[in-house]
Amino acid sequence: MPTEASPLLLLLLWLGSALALDAPLLPPTHDSTEDGARLFAADYNSTAEIVFSESVFASWAYNTNLTDFNAQGQVNASLKDQEFTEAWGIKAKESFGHIWENFTDPKLKKIIGSIQTLGPSNLPLDKRQQYNTILSEMDNIYSTSKVCPPVQNSSCWSLEPEITDIMANSRSYRKLLYAWEGWHNAAGNPLRSKYEEFVKLSNEAYRKDGFKDTGAYWRSWYDSPTFEDDLEQLYHQLEPLYLNLHAFVRRKLYDRYGPKYINLKGPIPAHLLGNMWAQQWNNIYDMMVPFPNKPNIDVTNTMKQQNWNATHMFRVSEEFFTSLGLLGMPPEFWESSMLEKPADGREVVCHASAWDFYNRKDFRIKQCTTVTMEQLFTVHHEMGHVEYYLQYKDQPISFRSGANPGFHEAIGDVMSLSVSTPGHLKKIGLLSEVIEDNESDINYLLKMALEKIAFLPFGYLIDQWRWNVFSGRTPPNRYNYDWWYLRTKYQGICPPIARSETNFDPGAKYHIPGNTPYIRYFVSFILQFQFHKALCEAANFTGPLHTCDIYQSLEAGSRLSKALQAGSSQPWQTILEQVTGTNKMNASALLEYFSPVTMWLEEQNGRTNETRGWPEFEWRPPIPEDYPGGLDKIADEARANSFLEEYNSTAEVVWNAYTEASWSYNTDITETNKQIMLEKNLAMSNHTLQYGLQARQFDSTDFQDPKVKRILKKLSDIERAALPADELNEDNNQISYSFQYNQLLSDMETTYSVAKICDSGKNCKALDPELTDIMAHSRDYNELLHSWKGWRDASGKNIRAQFKRYVQLSNKAARLNGHTDNGAFWRSLYETPSFENDLEKIWQELQPLYLNLHAYVRRALYKKYGADYINPKGPIPAHLLGNMWAQSWANIFDLVMPFPNAIKVDATPAMKKQGWTPKMMFNESDNFFRSLGLLPMPPEFWSKSMLEKPTDGREVVCHASAWDFYNRKDFRIKQCTVVNMDDLITVHHEMGHVQYFLQYKDLPITFRDGANPGFHEAIGDVMALSVSTPKHLYSIKLLDQVEDNWESDINYLMSIALDKIAFLPFGYLMDQWRWKVFDGRIKDDEYNQQWWNLRLKYQGLCPPVSRSEDDFDPGAKYHIPANVPYVRYFVSFIIQFQFHQALCRAAGHTGPLHKCDIYGSTEAGRILGEAMKLGYSEPWPEAMQLITGQPNMSAEALMTYFQPLTDWLVAENIRNGETLGWPEYTWMPYAGQVQQNEKVNFLGMSLDSSEATAGQWILLVIGLLLLGTTIGLAVKFFLNRREAFKSSSEMELK
Repeated sequence: MPTEASPLLLLLLWLGSALALDAPLLPPTHDSTEDGARLFAADYNSTAEIVFSESVFASWAYNTNLTDFNAQGQVNASLKDQEFTEAWGIKAKESFGHIWENFTDPKLKKIIGSIQTLGPSNLPLDKRQQYNTILSEMDNIYSTSKVCPPVQNSSCWSLEPEITDIMANSRSYRKLLYAWEGWHNAAGNPLRSKYEEFVKLSNEAYRKDGFKDTGAYWRSWYDSPTFEDDLEQLYHQLEPLYLNLHAFVRRKLYDRYGPKYINLKGPIPAHLLGNMWAQQWNNIYDMMVPFPNKPNIDVTNTMKQQNWNATHMFRVSEEFFTSLGLLGMPPEFWESSMLEKPADGREVVCHASAWDFYNRKDFRIKQCTTVTMEQLFTVHHEMGHVEYYLQYKDQPISFRSGANPGFHEAIGDVMSLSVSTPGHLKKIGLLSEVIEDNESDINYLLKMALEKIAFLPFGYLIDQWRWNVFSGRTPPNRYNYDWWYLRTKYQGICPPIARSETNFDPGAKYHIPGNTPYIRYFVSFILQFQFHKALCEAANFTGPLHTCDIYQSLEAGSRLSKALQAGSSQPWQTILEQVTGTNKMNASALLEYFSPVTMWLEEQNGRTNETRGWPEFEWRPPIPEDYPGGLDKIADEARANSFLEEYNSTAEVVWNAYTEASWSYNTDITETNKQIMLEKNLAMSNHTLQYGLQARQFDSTDFQDPKVKRILKKLSDIERAALPADELNEDNNQISYSFQYNQLLSDMETTYSVAKICDSGKNCKALDPELTDIMAHSRDYNELLHSWKGWRDASGKNIRAQFKRYVQLSNKAARLNGHTDNGAFWRSLYETPSFENDLEKIWQELQPLYLNLHAYVRRALYKKYGADYINPKGPIPAHLLGNMWAQSWANIFDLVMPFPNAIKVDATPAMKKQGWTPKMMFNESDNFFRSLGLLPMPPEFWSKSMLEKPTDGREVVCHASAWDFYNRKDFRIKQCTVVNMDDLITVHHEMGHVQYFLQYKDLPITFRDGANPGFHEAIGDVMALSVSTPKHLYSIKLLDQVEDNWESDINYLMSIALDKIAFLPFGYLMDQWRWKVFDGRIKDDEYNQQWWNLRLKYQGLCPPVSRSEDDFDPGAKYHIPANVPYVRYFVSFIIQFQFHQALCRAAGHTGPLHKCDIYGSTEAGRILGEAMKLGYSEPWPEAMQLITGQPNMSAEALMTYFQPLTDWLVAENIRNGETLGWPEYTWMPYAGQVQQNEKVNFLGMSLDSSEATAGQWILLVIGLLLLGTTIGLAVKFFLNRREAFKSSSEMELK
């Protein structure tokens, strides 16, 4: 992009300056009389036509093909033009300068006075050449400026059409800012020094014509000594309407962009108003529509649908003029105009303009026309100029201009006032109907106001600034400051990014480098309404002025034609009076036109108590974060809403199909069902990928609806769907990572679900119910050991290799979603940066209670199994605690019962005695929820759930689970229910999930989830805390009596602690292990070793038999092969007690927390229901606040619940002299020995002797730290009577 003349151009300019006018073009000598002046004027007219025509042709050539050659042609023609003007001007001064003011013919007087004004021709040749070169260079810089996207030097944006389209149609704050800043820097900044020189030369030229400066010369065209004062008076007449419009628009922008970018008492950032210069705001009408349900008066889409093109737009405009009896366009117009941007690669000046070639036959328009309604109005405007040319073409050349410059601009626009009416658009086939009512009128008038009223201060201030520059009131060192002062003062806008005197923002507007006076547009906006009212009267129109269409009115055309034919041969005041009946400019017609919307704006602003004006004058918006990043993203919130509506409706279908297939597989494990499930899973992954990638295209940073932002953020994390398709399988066929991932999960889960322990190929035992029963009820050490080891051999051991690949693919997917690893992704679901630290803090608060429970239980097991199997100072063998994973110890309550003679809270015998069935258990649970005023289970639940293990031989996944089928009506539970108290608790837990589903079913599908993963688990468990109380079991006739005494309380709390407190370290360590596997701290060759290290560290457990890296004991727990994060259960065990405490308070409970039963409390149900209705739509602290009155996780409620048991355990352990912790951490329940393969049994692991030695040193250090921690915690515990932690689980956790 050339910014200064090339050496060739400078040489040509120098050569051109030496050329003299041809003799026929030189002025003749006439008598210095009025008659001589008349002859002189006639000669001037005929000669000027030749020179001016040549100059316009050269300028046309340059503007339609920006080359150095054409630039030189334009400069040479301008030099010739100026030399002609100079020669004739000097001659006129010599011959008539002393008598012309006394001429009796006013027209002749005006012609001679005009000829004598030399302007730039007053300058010496070298300065004249400099003047012309500066104008040419500024024009070239402006016209060829481009803005390139970040880190690009290609695909750059021109002002037309790319940047204009961005400013008009983008709603991205940062993209608009980038286009705005880029254009102002590219087009304006390089002009600053040139413009300063131009001002000096221009002032020098016009002072020689007797004017104070260039601005005074421009104002002289209006032939009114009070012109400036008249303008100020007009502006103040209009200002209240503008202030109301500004306040209304500012509020709407505030609603769109928020308080970060819009200050309701400050100026509006200049880039948000739909136009590069904020001069017209009609492009943001879509954000302003007063009555959206009324038809939108924007016929752009209709024009495109009807295949309108540029030529047709001009033909339609011509027909409008001829319908008034005015002149049609001549042949030369159609042959030579540039009506569209050339497609041959030429650089052109796209700014629309009309051209008079001064030969009385050639008139053209240059416009890069696009098919839009706005451009249709521009076409009428430019053709209005040409109509004016045609009407006055036979006037002397000095009178071939508007009566004043504003007249010319008004003529086309007065046509647009008719053309833009709904009535006219219907007449030309662009509207199917016209709805005549007040709301439609307000829509139409507001759109017009966004074009006309919004323009007024801009049209006024541009030449205010230039007049100040020309007069010296604005010196060069204040060019930009004063520019923005005026823009803020009059328009109430501000720069959206810091600007300084290194910038030259006025130069980013065409008329500044183009040296085109601008006040004419302000004047024209006043005059056009005066003309419109007068022409409507001539057309005999009656009704509101804004509905008038003068189309086809010959009388209106006749009145207008007379005014146009006069050109500038008469004072403009005279011509104005001929048309309107008054000789003064007046805003009353404009105010009448807009009176309905004026009243409406006042009402709207009054309702919202808007500030009119911008008292916080100096306010400026912040720069967006990471600007200029994210420009390629979509920032249209309305478009995002439409996208999310589509996603929601399609996701319901796809997710339902997958859930149905998954249900079929889980309730009938066959290869066919597995394949169908995988197909539906793949379809769901594809859907997630498709919409997730689309979601990533949105920049929601500045969206106003936080829920839209939240959905897009979650949807953008496409999880496994991010995995690409770029690997070959063994058959050399391409196979996607996503397919591999799904296949791995399916295979691992299948291995787990069908695993059995078989004795000699027969008498096979499944996990549920056989092995679970053995682990719960057997007290045979070897039988327990056989089941424990056999299950791990059958399940975990067989998935180790698959798990390693699963880790790789999980991490790959997580990284493709912007997470460091899969563990980081899981933790991100809690939206808490301090999540890991928060958990550790809570665990440290709870650890003393666990250590006391552990010591007490270990003593009881010692009494049962003896010193060979239990070490009172060592870890507990993991198979003796009544559960396959030692996560819940409730099944050994009979061994640890504090007061055997007190009543044991166990409803199982009563349930069996009373003939309870699984269906009865679910009915009872449903009754509990109903009693709280919560929702009953729908019919589909009862007809479609699997509440018992099938007896037809089907293999099923017995793991209890609740199912949402995503159609807002089908919700089920799958559970191999056994009639016992433990499963009764599980039933309430699972139904808690379903209750959650029911409460949030009408939310967008992305929000149909718990506030965080732990919330879902806690809802059912909080019911269980009531259901498991002796009081409640007695109320439903499952206990014969309730012993309200201390010993019964301790028994009851012990039974709960064996479930809840015993679970805590397991719930915590499961994902500690996986997080370390995912982030690489645990290598794949130490999976099992590190698993047992964590179980020793947190639970104080050891394996009952030697383990090695051939084993994979983590995989013997369902959630590992099933890819289910587990820390949610730890979280749920904390928050369920917080919920319980809050709901008990709401239910009016008084007394110990562990005795509370919220059954029947509709107030407790209301609070819980309100929180559940939020789903995932708000960050989880909001739901926590609704339930508990504060937003944080806390162990306080749990510790309060277990305080009586805590006190008892502490005293009991002191009495028995128990060791807290397991200082003899290397102890095993049998003697280790060296194996034949030179492996050593260390900590239940079969290791090389060197590995075992290293492990001993590591564990020694851990042990010392643990011992110190234990002692410290014990001391702290005894002194402060600190409290305890956590909740339980059911089949979900099993």
